[in-house]
Amino acid sequence: MIGTVTALIAYAAARGTVIADDAATLQALVRASDYIQFTYLDGSGCTAESPNVASATYEAAMAEVVTPFFWTKTFTPADQKVLVGVGDIKWQVTGDATAGGASIPRSTKIETMLRQCIGGGLYGYSTGPRLV
Repeated sequence: MIGTVTALIAYAAARGTVIADDAATLQALVRASDYIQFTYLDGSGCTAESPNVASATYEAAMAEVVTPFFWTKTFTPADQKVLVGVGDIKWQVTGDATAGGASIPRSTKIETMLRQCIGGGLYGYSTGPRLV
């Protein structure tokens, strides 16, 4: 597990969010740690002790507290679509659903915090600047 419940509660409080010290918060932190570890750290040069990793984990945990299992949704390629017509409702699949990480929820704040880790990991981004 990355971080501690006590540190998560303090991190959230500094941002105006109240989180209880209970089993649900611990579970949210464990799920958030898994998300950060398996999505960003594995395959990268970063570890749990790298800069911003704990803070990014707390950001993920805050989302998990509000919506349990937010970072572990199951998607199919058909879920990635946009509305392109209204009369006879029409949807169009967006992006490359076969690309690594295409169906994993993302947070622009977490990705910004962990940009030094994204050179490897699931997404395999280059370590240089990237256009979004």
